[in-house]
Amino acid sequence: MTNEQIQITNDRYRLGYHVMPKSGWINDPNGFCYFNEYYHIFYQHYPYSPEWGPMHWGHARSKDLVHWEDLPIALTPGSTEDKDGCFSGSAIVKDDTLYLFYTGHHYYGDNDPDHFWQNQNMAYSTDGVNFTKYENNPIIESEPEDNTHHFRDPKVWEDNGKYYMILGSQGKDGLGRVILYQSDNLKEWDYIGDIAKSESIEKEGFMWECPDFFSLNNKDILLCSPQGIKQQGKEYLNLFQTGYFLGHLNEEKTTFSHDRFIELDYGHDFYAAQTTTTPDGRRILIGWMAMWESPMPEKEDGWAGALTLPRELVLLDNHLYMKPVDELKELRTQTLDSGHIYLEEPTLLSKQSSHIEVNLEHKFEERKEITTSFELKDASNQLLLSLNYDNQTNEFELYRPDKDDSRFALISAKNTVELQIFIDKSSVEIFINGGEAVFTERYYTEDVPQVWINASDGVATNYDLYQLNEKAMQY
Repeated sequence: MTNEQIQITNDRYRLGYHVMPKSGWINDPNGFCYFNEYYHIFYQHYPYSPEWGPMHWGHARSKDLVHWEDLPIALTPGSTEDKDGCFSGSAIVKDDTLYLFYTGHHYYGDNDPDHFWQNQNMAYSTDGVNFTKYENNPIIESEPEDNTHHFRDPKVWEDNGKYYMILGSQGKDGLGRVILYQSDNLKEWDYIGDIAKSESIEKEGFMWECPDFFSLNNKDILLCSPQGIKQQGKEYLNLFQTGYFLGHLNEEKTTFSHDRFIELDYGHDFYAAQTTTTPDGRRILIGWMAMWESPMPEKEDGWAGALTLPRELVLLDNHLYMKPVDELKELRTQTLDSGHIYLEEPTLLSKQSSHIEVNLEHKFEERKEITTSFELKDASNQLLLSLNYDNQTNEFELYRPDKDDSRFALISAKNTVELQIFIDKSSVEIFINGGEAVFTERYYTEDVPQVWINASDGVATNYDLYQLNEKAMQY
């Protein structure tokens, strides 16, 4: 293994306004927080190859959730407590100090990647840039007796002067679950037990990764990424899922009663999301904009993966909406086009930029059966992805020809359907009806993509196109 950071050899797929590594590999967002007037996002990172390797914590910060500054690596593995990786975790601010909590990963040395053990550790910083590992790590030395070796991704928060940590884990019975610890000082932790658990591997998975816990509109929400859920019709089509349980954590914080697991994003490229709270009280989320089975052609160029745009979570009618944060309007550098048309044939909206925002509003006539489509094509008119909507079934279908594979989402019946679409050099994020449904996708072409819309019958359509900042991520 070399200790020299890999270099980018081609920028053909490099994104303009998303957090991504300077080079090398990126996966789960970590430690999302607000500290010293900056938003901080950390991420799982391997700087020496575009492949997954011993995990470091990469780091970027922003004043406004729009313009991001790359910072030095925050955590490097190799200490006794994290010899083979600084795995995912979270952050909390206490007494003008930023604390990071992360999982130390350890292999037994028999060259078996599934033969490992994990512990929980802490690091801290007063300037938000330089971090010191806690001298008495690990703060939690090993998994509880009723757990397997899958024991990772601490999420820490404060409530009424007490500190709580949930961890993604797997019970001895092989079922995914979330377990809870409590502390008075962030250093000594008492095991409470599991607060929520999978009903079965097929229905809710064998391991719950990257848990997060928060409240909106007096409802408690457990966000997590279960592994092993089996496909059920048009649901749970990715290798692993990210979604949420809506429910209530009892006052003793020992059980979380909840409804069924609901996917948060229906695209091919969304996993391991994490949230934080803004100074004005909004709950903001960022996810990994990839998936373990994704091909990631950018590996050939010395990098792999990126993070999603920041999204605000809003709970309406027991459904979690996920919409672009308002600050993203600051990405707009100019209006490229806008208008009103009666859409009834293929219409080319744009072919001039790889960094644009497309806003569409379709107004359907009652009882008129119509299918609308949004398509990205390359310069030779080959399809990169399509999104079709059936106003009778209220179903969206997103198709990726590179995967020959579709993803699906249902929305509530409305006569007006709005789409807000962010296109970057190799990513598309589609927000439907204010985030009622979301698709996150990667696409790959060296051309400037063509943006087409169409309808099977006439539908009144408004559209706005904006040029977006191509250099919002600075290195």
